[in-house]
Amino acid sequence: FRSERGQAMTELAIVLPILCLLLFGIIQFGIVFNNYVTLTDAARAGARKAAVSRHGNPSTAGCNTARTSAQTLTQSKLTCAVATVGPLDRPGADVTVTLTYPYSISLLGIAVKAGNLQAKTTERME
Repeated sequence: FRSERGQAMTELAIVLPILCLLLFGIIQFGIVFNNYVTLTDAARAGARKAAVSRHGNPSTAGCNTARTSAQTLTQSKLTCAVATVGPLDRPGADVTVTLTYPYSISLLGIAVKAGNLQAKTTERME
């Protein structure tokens, strides 16, 4: 108890691992949130393209546009589904584009949370 040498280093050694875990968790969450925003925007773009592609193939047009819009995501992991309700040859039918993309939040190599991000957008055919 006579000397306080090394006290700051001891406190840093205790607190630093907790701060590093917190920082890495924030970074991982930010990456997952960025993927979700990209996925949502791509679903909107794909649904809009499918809605105006009444005379072509809305499924192909919607998925192609969604994949083009989500180029920052790994394309092999991105799943696209287009569903239509009603006849496609007249306006007013609903077209829904659903995109799914896997995510994983891991800290120090241990998966804390994993699952699928999903974005769904419905538009009316024009």
